[in-house]
Formats: sequence, structure tokens, C-alpha cells
Amino acid sequence: MSNGKLEELRGQLDSVNQQLLELLSERGRIAQQIGQEKEKQGVPKYDPVREKEMLDELVAQNKGPFDNETIRHLFKQMFQASLKLQQSDHVKHLLVSRKRHKEDTIVSVGDVAVGGKKPILVAGPCSVESYEQVRKTAAMLKASGVTVLRGGAFKPRTSPYDFQGLGIEGLQILKEVADEFGLKTISEIVDPAHVELAGQYIDVIQIGARNMQNFELLKAAGDVKTPILLKRGLAATIDEFLHSAEYIVSRGNTQVMLIERGIRTYEKATRNTLDISAVPILKLESHLPVLVDVTHSTGRKDIMAPCAKAAIAAGADGVMVEVHPDPATALSDAAQQMNFDEFRKFLEEVGLSV
Repeated sequence: MSNGKLEELRGQLDSVNQQLLELLSERGRIAQQIGQEKEKQGVPKYDPVREKEMLDELVAQNKGPFDNETIRHLFKQMFQASLKLQQSDHVKHLLVSRKRHKEDTIVSVGDVAVGGKKPILVAGPCSVESYEQVRKTAAMLKASGVTVLRGGAFKPRTSPYDFQGLGIEGLQILKEVADEFGLKTISEIVDPAHVELAGQYIDVIQIGARNMQNFELLKAAGDVKTPILLKRGLAATIDEFLHSAEYIVSRGNTQVMLIERGIRTYEKATRNTLDISAVPILKLESHLPVLVDVTHSTGRKDIMAPCAKAAIAAGADGVMVEVHPDPATALSDAAQQMNFDEFRKFLEEVGLSV
């Protein structure tokens, strides 16, 4: 074949490539429009029946030189690219998306800013057990410079026979102690009916891992103005986590914080597996503040400090730990709660100025 003929064929191929690019771009635009319509109608973006019909029709019209399997492979690649385009568009439109809102959201818990330049520390007992227990803890935290007190009043437990918390009485104890020491409070709410009431007692409503996809609770949290701390579910993907946050933000409550608390894997060396990579991913994908619970993610007091340092190094806006006056007598999660001396050592090792 002469050089002239070769160049002519190459020119034809370049022309076809250009036409294909234009057609692929047009196909992508149509796929985006289809994705938007599916979004409005609540229809799943991936339709395997429709895909099979299109592939069968294309194979039936195939006259070569590519064989049928090659045709199926090439068009499946295009279908997958279109689906990815639709999913990417969907993420761009989420209110919690960094693409939608470039600047970091700063959540104001009274005079405590979460999501700013300085990471915060949240500490307190797993469960509110008594006024004396909470007051002792609050006094120590105040002396240590901690400004945010956590304590569970409603405790969703794996076993129905375990301590379930003091309920509203627990919230009242938190408020009384917090008012005395000038602390801000965080506590978990499990019933949508309690969300509005909780705002009278606590500064931040926590939605726990087991309730991350309790959609009625998320909606109720979106209908109030109280800041929300949303925990990642035991087996939730980051995408599912962000969509749960979207439920809250989409209903008007923009004061939402995310917290990584470990995910369930096959590993038994720790209570859960701390997904430290979730921190920078969430910071890239979303504008919401991101915290890390090193107590529930590890369940081991001997590694909480290094994990806290790793969380801050990864970009976390805060760390949560559990501390109790006498962990051996705690009514829940006794083994993973630090006593006061252990907590002070933790603070010193982490070097987190509070």
C-alpha cells in the first residue's frame, strides 16, 4: 500500500472519529436528560431490561466486521459511561455536595464553631446514668478546657435487656449540668416525636449509626433548627451517608455535621473498622463538617490517641471520645470508656488544644 493510500485511509478514520465523538457527546446529553426525568419520577437510573433490549436490537442489526460479542462489549461500555454521567449529575445537585456549595459549612453550637480551622473535642459518658455521674464528668471536662459534653439519654441497644437510657430525665440532667458549667451538649434522639422536645434541653441532636436510614427521623431533624450530628451506619457506603444528610438539609436544616464511627468488617481486633479514608473523601465530596468517633470505631482505649491523631491529620473537624468517672461500673460500654486519668493522658498525647 502506497503512502498516499495509507494517509487517505487515516484521514477517513480521523473523520469517522470526529463524527463518533460528536455522536457520543449527543448521546451523553440525551442520557443526562433521561437521568433528570428519572430523578423527577423517582425511577431507578439503571434499567437492565431496557439495556438488554437495546443490546439485542443492535446485535440483530449487526452486519460486521465486528462480531456480536464485540458489539455487546462496545455498547455496554457506552451504557456504563452514560449511567456514570447520570450519577455524577445527581451528586452535583445534592445540597450537601461540594460541587453545589464550594465553601465549608461552619456549624455554630452556641459560641463553639465546628468546621473552622480548629478541631473540636467532644467528650462524655456513653450513657447518662445519674446527676452525680454527669456532674463529675462535666467538672473534669470544664477544667480540661473541653466545651462540648456528650451523653446518651436514649440508648438503642443490640439486646432489649441492656440499659436503654434514662430518656427525657437524662436530657434534663444534661441541661442542668451544662448550664452550671457553661458547656454545650450532644445527645442521641431515636424517636421523631422527641426531636422538637429535645431542642429544649440539648444543643446538638445526634442521630446514631443504627438510625442513619431512619428516614422519618431524618425528616423530623430537617424540620427543626437545632444542629444535627449524623453518624455513619454500620455498613453504609459514603454515598448512602451523604444521602441521609441530604434528607435533613433538603428540609431546611443546614446545620448538619457528619461523624465517622467505624464500619463493620471481618476484623475482630477492634470493635469496628475505622475508615480513616472516609474523612478526606467526605471533605472532598461535601461541605459539611466531619468528625471521628474514636471510641466506637476502635473500642480500645490503648489505640484511641493514635487514631485521634490520624483523624486530625486526615482533616477531621473534631474528635469524639467517651469518658466516665468509674468505667468499671458503667451501665453501657464499660470497657471502652476512659477514666479521668486516662482521658488527661489522651489529651496530652493527642496534643489537641481545647
